[in-house]
Amino acid sequence: MATACARHILVKTAAEAEKLKQQLAKGADFAQLAKRHSLCNSRKRGGDLGEFRRGQMAKPFDDVVFKKPLLTVHGPVKTRFGYHLIETIYRDR
Repeated sequence: MATACARHILVKTAAEAEKLKQQLAKGADFAQLAKRHSLCNSRKRGGDLGEFRRGQMAKPFDDVVFKKPLLTVHGPVKTRFGYHLIETIYRDR
């Protein structure tokens, strides 16, 4: 089964996610923004979710992690938890 490692920033609104994405595009540190703004407990680790298998995350999240280019910030991605900015660090297939 495919596995991946990703980090994310979870916020309440798409507008907030877009604002953070613009900061990232200008060179802001992903981990620092995650620690400051993310609603997920992973914020303590700079948004790092560690390694997980396909199907363990919400489908929209999984689709980004297992289909989109690596080491690129994608989003905002909407799930029932809120809006995510997602960066896949690595994956195997």
